[in-house]
Amino acid sequence: MALFDTTSFRIAEQGLHLLSLQQQIIAQNIANQDTPDYRCKYLYFAAVLKDKLDENKMKTGEKRLELASAIHVDNTTKDQPDGNNVDNDTQQALFAKSAIQYEALINQVNSEFTMLRAAMRKS
Repeated sequence: MALFDTTSFRIAEQGLHLLSLQQQIIAQNIANQDTPDYRCKYLYFAAVLKDKLDENKMKTGEKRLELASAIHVDNTTKDQPDGNNVDNDTQQALFAKSAIQYEALINQVNSEFTMLRAAMRKS
């Protein structure tokens, strides 16, 4: 068994990747808040994570868990007369939420490393 080939590390790695992608999309939305006819984009992966976890429980022997994401373009709202639908306050709040989630995953990985170091010192 590889030292870092655990479900916890794989989920953290994939989660960090998706949160990074989410932050890039939010930054793109903020950068285009004054672009006429720009449509806001969102990255969804929480529902996919739940589905994958449920699916993984059903498949005994399945060791891999892959997170997926879906980028959604909001074509339903028009907040500005020029057709742009980026709400800066909403995007800033989403960015802050994403940053907190990112930090939580980093803390989880750091905790795993702390436990590994403690286990190695006791050997």
